Amino acid sequence: MILLKVSGLAKSVYYYTLSKTDKDDKNKEIIEKIKEIFINNKERYGYRRITLELRNQGYNVNHKKVYRIMVKLGLKPLKRNKRRL
Repeated sequence: MILLKVSGLAKSVYYYTLSKTDKDDKNKEIIEKIKEIFINNKERYGYRRITLELRNQGYNVNHKKVYRIMVKLGLKPLKRNKRRL
């Protein structure tokens, strides 16, 4: 807390910036697997299929985490064109 007094930074600002650190730093291995699965399947797999594929490979990952990482990385699956009659 001496550093806060010296720098003139409020304690609340310090703890606020600590809470905003990147949550996904500890998930580097999962991030790489998500990228790999997405690219290997021709960018057609969404977060649900990727979650199932990760579980098949032995990773216990929540679908919300996979979705959050995919949005952060900008991974959007290609959409199919509907047939017109």
